[in-house]
Amino acid sequence: MATLPLLPDSGKPRLIGIARLAAQGESIREGHNIEYFTLQTRSLLSRVVSNRNLPFTWAINPYRGCEFACKYCYARYTHEFMEMSDLDFERKIFVKQHAAGLLRQELKRVKKGEEIAIGTATDPYQPAERRYEITRAILEEFARHRGFEIGIVTKSNLVVRDAALLREIGQQNKIFVNLTITTVNADLARILEPRAPRPDLRLEAVRQLNLAGVSAGVICAPVLPGITDTPRDLEALVAAVAKASAKSIHANPLFLKPCSASVFLPFLEKEFPHLVASYRERFEQRAFLPPAYGKRLSQLMARLRVKHGVHNSYERYAWRVQPAVAEEGEQLGLFGPNPAA
Repeated sequence: MATLPLLPDSGKPRLIGIARLAAQGESIREGHNIEYFTLQTRSLLSRVVSNRNLPFTWAINPYRGCEFACKYCYARYTHEFMEMSDLDFERKIFVKQHAAGLLRQELKRVKKGEEIAIGTATDPYQPAERRYEITRAILEEFARHRGFEIGIVTKSNLVVRDAALLREIGQQNKIFVNLTITTVNADLARILEPRAPRPDLRLEAVRQLNLAGVSAGVICAPVLPGITDTPRDLEALVAAVAKASAKSIHANPLFLKPCSASVFLPFLEKEFPHLVASYRERFEQRAFLPPAYGKRLSQLMARLRVKHGVHNSYERYAWRVQPAVAEEGEQLGLFGPNPAA
């Protein structure tokens, strides 16, 4: 098999670490402008280090890169470690080898009460999973253990394939599946998340998982100011989530790392040119929106959950800041007169 031609014979410094492993990866499939490569990895379980107060301690990503090509994706930086571009993140997908065996060796590092999140920097049920089944192999390993807390995040209805296995895992462990849905508007979702399954398919996956005895909810993340954050749009989502019998719904606002902005801002210029100046102003100096925006979003979602009877039986993904009181019908107001709010 041909290897990925990343290393010219001269003129560049020698690659080390993950970049060297990526360069040695074998090409195993190509199609639809997507290339798949093997990746020999020394570890599968990663301790999470973040300033975002995340609810999990450990992360598992069965693949490196993601074919769904979401315009806002924050994880594009992971390909920079392999000396690749932000766009390579959605075009060159690396399949981690011997994942289940690595997990078996590493689970002893996890202490009681430390949650393991699957799919933090790549979708574990992206199209590659149909062929390579790395995620399924990982889940089969979890089924041999007990006492773990496991969360899965995905945009794909392929997760329903593993409903029986997930239910089996849940007999000896705590497990919860979150489907990410940013909007119920299929046309908008298609431009935001070009290769991800339609929102209605994800909602149906939530319904089917819960019917199968696997607890499943929805994460609306990221909420995009001026695009998906109107009360009308968010209420449409919460109403659909309630109809699908989801166990929970949470929403978190956009944060825009430089690697994400390199793709997202040109996308804005094409699809939402009237928002470009406001986004540049807000994100020029920082990746996060002001805390007040998150508080207002949290307050609005709390009202909508009450209105539509979604009781959030799984609270680990809730916004961690005490929400400010907002008047009924108030807009989130990202681009209001006080930029420092």
